[in-house]
Amino acid sequence: MSSSLIWVGYKTIVRKEITRILRIWGQTIVPPAITMTLYFIIFGELIGRRIGEMGGFTYMQYIVPGLVIMSVITNSYGNMVSSFFGAKFGKHIEELLISPLPNWVILTGYVTGALARGLMVGTVVMGVSLFFTPIEVQHPLVMFTVLLLTAIVFALAGMVNAIFAQKFDDIAIIPTFVLAPLTYLGGVFYSIALLPVFWQNVSVANPILYMVNGFRYGMLGVSDVSLVKTYVVIVIAGAVLFSWCMFLLNRGTGLRT
Repeated sequence: MSSSLIWVGYKTIVRKEITRILRIWGQTIVPPAITMTLYFIIFGELIGRRIGEMGGFTYMQYIVPGLVIMSVITNSYGNMVSSFFGAKFGKHIEELLISPLPNWVILTGYVTGALARGLMVGTVVMGVSLFFTPIEVQHPLVMFTVLLLTAIVFALAGMVNAIFAQKFDDIAIIPTFVLAPLTYLGGVFYSIALLPVFWQNVSVANPILYMVNGFRYGMLGVSDVSLVKTYVVIVIAGAVLFSWCMFLLNRGTGLRT
């Protein structure tokens, strides 16, 4: 298949995804902004006054990176799982399956759409945070690359969920019982240095911890984990999930009857 046709197919998928996001912006962009505003008010303003400083910053400043990355994780994952499962449920995924497009192009197109929503919401949440506290970004390249890679990882994870899901209830199980606990226990609201040694050791097994702290290092210049480990964990997770997605798509798991 020629590169020009591949490019047309990729652009078509991406355009469809972004159009979908913007068409229902009241469901895709506004709710995360409202939710994060409540976090800033409750945790940053009310609770933060009692906590004081953390890591050399006000508590409000400290939690901003965690809340931004949490919104990116949730929305990149949610966009992928809802969009791809919606295509399965609506029986129009077959149009892609019978097309000459390689599976990696289909996967990349959907991932790009999920990435776009994650970055849109992350930008909105970052903008909202500036109404509550000033932020001076210390390492812009680190901040952007960690954000980008994290969105890709969870878009791929959403694809796995969407492929295996057989009904709408199935797409809520992982976000509710796996993603949410890992996110809240990933250092969004605290430094793991405050935890007992045993729980610190348990926390380092949580991949989201590395993403939160990598992004926090990019914004504030502080982190509980090594930056090198952060990139290693994210890249390995992305490679494993991409390979898994390709394997499932090539086999037609959950797609062919």
